[in-house]
Amino acid sequence: MPPRDSLPAAPGAHLREPDGARLAEATRVFALLSDATRLHLLWLLALEESDVGSLAERVTASRTAVSQHLAKLRLAGLVEARREGRHMHYRLTDGHLRRLIMEALSHADHRVTGTASHD
Repeated sequence: MPPRDSLPAAPGAHLREPDGARLAEATRVFALLSDATRLHLLWLLALEESDVGSLAERVTASRTAVSQHLAKLRLAGLVEARREGRHMHYRLTDGHLRRLIMEALSHADHRVTGTASHD
């Protein structure tokens, strides 16, 4: 394993030995990402802010199901909502989560297509 100082890091990464609280929080986030619909919703929100109706169309799920997923993500602090008239618009809360989602799905793309991985 390369020395810690030589590990590649994403911009803004916090490179410190994780303690129990940080490991528990990361595990909680990964558990929320383990649902395909929630991951798809987060990927869409990584691209742009959106409302429930638009998200439901894109993930081919009912508005009710999407609303329930968004409520769970909102309670977890992964998305924020703002009201505009009768519509709620959702967005990701931070760049770390955006990069995590994009990297996870880029990794999946390499695995599915057989394209060689890279840094």
